Amino acid sequence: MRRLWLIFAQAVTISVAGLFVLSTLKPEWLRDTAPASVVAILEAPSTEGERPAAVGSYAAAAQRSMPAVVHIFTSKAGVAPGHPLLDDPVFRHFFGERPNSGPTQRQSGLGSGVIVSPDGYIVTNNHVIETADQIEVALNDGRKFGARLIGRDPETDLAVLKIDSDGQLPVITLAASDALTVGDVVLAIGNPFGVGQTVTMGIVSALGRSQLGINTFENYIQTDAAINPGNSGGALVDNSGNLVGINTAIYSRSGGSLGIGFAIPVSIARNVLEQIVATGEVTRGWVGVEIQDITPELAESFGLADTRGALIAGVLRASPADRAGIKPGDVLIAVGGETVRDPKGMLDLVAALPPGRRASFLVRRGEREIELTVEVGRRPTPAPSR
Repeated sequence: MRRLWLIFAQAVTISVAGLFVLSTLKPEWLRDTAPASVVAILEAPSTEGERPAAVGSYAAAAQRSMPAVVHIFTSKAGVAPGHPLLDDPVFRHFFGERPNSGPTQRQSGLGSGVIVSPDGYIVTNNHVIETADQIEVALNDGRKFGARLIGRDPETDLAVLKIDSDGQLPVITLAASDALTVGDVVLAIGNPFGVGQTVTMGIVSALGRSQLGINTFENYIQTDAAINPGNSGGALVDNSGNLVGINTAIYSRSGGSLGIGFAIPVSIARNVLEQIVATGEVTRGWVGVEIQDITPELAESFGLADTRGALIAGVLRASPADRAGIKPGDVLIAVGGETVRDPKGMLDLVAALPPGRRASFLVRRGEREIELTVEVGRRPTPAPSR
């Protein structure tokens, strides 16, 4: 019995040794005998070449518009802060007055923009490039260009840049001015937090948002497509890839997206673009009045039937309104035959008037309605931010 057990042990040892030699020198001999797959699976065919869009996908719209959305890198010269001890009066007492300014350093910023013309014109936000002395534009295909500022409009927070390229530039298609309705699907494209080009999807939550305190002229598209810092100046496109707005602001308490973003409509962007390219600036009408909302209490005190119109709270001396005879306390109810419903409407109507043109202003003074002719002036340019 013992002899049989020794023979069995030797046979097992020889077999294991043989398998070890085979697995080391000829592993393919063992693999050929293994099963092809342990689990039955279904594998999709290779997608080399163009892949058809999936149902409900917005890939076509994104691919059509993404090449025209650029990354904007800005820089400006600045002074590094000095050591905090230099502000300490005790330190200054013992060591004397010393300048508390560090070495000059460059401060950088980032944002997005949209190529809107084969000539290289780019629309972005004014606050992206407002204080920059150097601007660089990076395309999605890796090309980089130095950009120059053509003009800006702080009152709508828009600016126009230009790059020069020997090659062909991708250009976005502008949608019709009245193309959007609440509930439409939109895509926000930009460079959030500098991570690279990103596409987010949402719907149009509201149109004509104003009185947000962001800019002088406000007529925003509200969307729940995620917009974050770095998206400013990027594209808001419809489900066909056409530009419907320029992403400009978010409502946030944390600095991140909370599903309330605002974009400047393409109609305003187009108007600003055309004026800046033609003249280098945006020209608007101005009459020199201070206006305010008519509250129910004010309407009752002035004997008004409703709160429509704009109350003239002040008139600038020697302004077009002053020369025409408009007085504080007047209620402006029409400009050039167009009804004034609120101060924002009045501001938009006056701004649209060409400077030098005579326009009819209908005001209510007491119980009378008076028609006055005003020679429209030119709206002063806001002072640049420091």
